[in-house]
Amino acid sequence: MSGRDLFCQPRRFGRGAALTLVFASVLVAGAATGSLPVSDRKSPAGATRSATSAGGHQDIAEVAAEAMAAGQSPMEAAERAVSRSGDRWGAVYSEGEYEEFEEALDGAYTGVGLWARRERDGRIEVTKVRAGSPAAVAGIRAGDRLRSVDHKKVDGRPVTDVVALLRGDATGASAGTAVTVGLERGTRTWDLTLKRARLSTDSVTVRELAGGITVVRISSFTKGVGATVRSAVRQAPAATGVVLDLRGNSGGLVTEAVTAASAFLDGGLVATYDVDGDQRALHAEPGGDTTRPLVALVDGGTMSAAELLTGALQDRGRAVVVGTRTFGKGSVQMPSRLPDGSVAELTVGHYRTPSGRAVDGRGITPDLEAERGVLERAETVLSGLGKSSGES
Repeated sequence: MSGRDLFCQPRRFGRGAALTLVFASVLVAGAATGSLPVSDRKSPAGATRSATSAGGHQDIAEVAAEAMAAGQSPMEAAERAVSRSGDRWGAVYSEGEYEEFEEALDGAYTGVGLWARRERDGRIEVTKVRAGSPAAVAGIRAGDRLRSVDHKKVDGRPVTDVVALLRGDATGASAGTAVTVGLERGTRTWDLTLKRARLSTDSVTVRELAGGITVVRISSFTKGVGATVRSAVRQAPAATGVVLDLRGNSGGLVTEAVTAASAFLDGGLVATYDVDGDQRALHAEPGGDTTRPLVALVDGGTMSAAELLTGALQDRGRAVVVGTRTFGKGSVQMPSRLPDGSVAELTVGHYRTPSGRAVDGRGITPDLEAERGVLERAETVLSGLGKSSGES
């Protein structure tokens, strides 16, 4: 594997389809993990190695090689071995799945620009259409019913399967390939042939509330998110508060989370982590806004890189955290190639907040518990913080 940034990855919920959708702003699914490139696998002499660290990777590779020699599926053999290992976050991906995921982390995906949901009666409804996308250009609107994809009926199917058909995941469809969709609007039914395109994700949205409060919502930490957050904070009205909305954020590139932390911190520790017993640290860049009142919103869908950012802001006394306990995904995974090109990821370490708190299995407890009216609670907190908020 190439030396990529430290990043957090989603686990497979609906194998393949869900994986490729997580950071595609089409369907956000499930848990995320922290992963390291293979080039960071070195550990100091004498360091204690976990059962699923470098030795674990070698064991899985040997199992896969033996299966291949016996004419069996290396990937299936590796999956069984990972399952038996007891590694809660260990997983095996096909070569195509992993490549698509890495592309998604770069903030782009191949598709037609539709968001969809399944109604109670099993119908698939378009909920949103990306401006300028193939779907938008063809005149598809939110509220339209999606009846079929490439003449396959989609009623009753899981949304992950429907969007996978639109993207052409099963065939490895690329930008420029065609997909035919059957639609219904009122009494009208018709078919359209769309050309798939490379589309960018909308990982950050910024809006302003009454009183000048800026809400920065981050859905995932894809490439460039950190710089976008820093820009949003610099452009926010002077002497006003910021709400950093991390609810439902399933993770992403940890380096982007660290850059986002740099928008609010003047350097210093963001998190520590270990890889096979080798202790390492992540630091914010200097020059962040350390005085602007800040509230971070979290919930049970706040995971991994988003939890690292939350923990740093909370431990450093920089933000008041409002919401419900976060997911609790704070372990580090490392990918390695298997003989057939698939990728095994095994746990090699864990993250901790600046004060040394473990995240994995525990999550981050908010300063102010709130399940409803969370944004309103954040506004109240900001009004009380005024100019008194500062980094400790």
